[in-house]
Amino acid sequence: MAQRAVLLVNLGSPDSPSVPDVRRYLQEFLGDERVLDLPAAARWLLLEGIILRTRPRKSAEAYATVWTKEGSPLIATSRQVQASLAAALGPDTPVYLAMRYGNPSIAGVIAQLAADGVKELLLFPQYPHYAMSSWETVVVRVMEEIAKQAPGIHVTTVQPFYADADYIDALHAVAAPYLAEGYDHLLFSYHGLPVRHMRKADSSRAHCMTVADCCQTCSPVHATCYRAQCLATTRALAARAGLDPARHSVSFQSRLAGEPWLEPFTDVEFARLPKVGVKNLLVICPAFVTDCLETLEEISGRGREEFTAAGGVTFRQIPCLNNHPAFIDFLAKRTQRWLAEA
Repeated sequence: MAQRAVLLVNLGSPDSPSVPDVRRYLQEFLGDERVLDLPAAARWLLLEGIILRTRPRKSAEAYATVWTKEGSPLIATSRQVQASLAAALGPDTPVYLAMRYGNPSIAGVIAQLAADGVKELLLFPQYPHYAMSSWETVVVRVMEEIAKQAPGIHVTTVQPFYADADYIDALHAVAAPYLAEGYDHLLFSYHGLPVRHMRKADSSRAHCMTVADCCQTCSPVHATCYRAQCLATTRALAARAGLDPARHSVSFQSRLAGEPWLEPFTDVEFARLPKVGVKNLLVICPAFVTDCLETLEEISGRGREEFTAAGGVTFRQIPCLNNHPAFIDFLAKRTQRWLAEA
């Protein structure tokens, strides 16, 4: 029996693009108090009274456009990453895969870890940046199940790796061929968050969205600031690739209506950029390590249509890290460091 193992955890997908499966998935996802951080009664009313009445059908249609014969692209690619990392590490360090929502479930995988005799676990959330609705909720859910099912397992958690040199090298390895082909502008599109989440993650209650240029002003609260970490990733990749500051920018996608979200918005940028002379656009989505609905349908699908409708000519999305050898190398190096320290 293996004593030490790795657990990769990503977001998840519905079991199929059918409306009932998508509804169940959205109910679990949006029912998470760290995603919709409202009082329980208000969250239930919003979900059951509004969102789950209309959104499952629309989301099912979107999922259907990206679904493959292997199923969800996020799940299929994540399984490839799991297999590649397992091959790189060897049989003494097995690699498990779970999804925060949907299947394979965290509860089921923790039960398997316990049955397999794992004693030390490296929890590797597949999120480069901290957010309570992504990295934090994964860690909390895993630790809940560990406490319930396998309290004897010692867990080491990989912290957000947004500026890790090997992660930046992996981003560059994937992006370099696209950058070499030429472009007018490179847009870094990160997943959006409510501004309220930024302020809630600020333990000082006096820096985020309060201090001028808060993300550029050094502060301990950047350890839990999603926006500051996104900008740090952008700066690091720009330096690694030698990008022209005038030819790249940052935006945020996937917002919901009803309150302020991080700006500028990606869809607004798709409409704006052609009007200022950008005809050949590159888009990179570093918040996602695996291509999924938000990159394949929202960016490469609807985003391409929005950009060309506004007068753009060429639109290319740089793929996520997916199963690229440089990403597997990053995962393996981080794991081997843990093994050496254990």
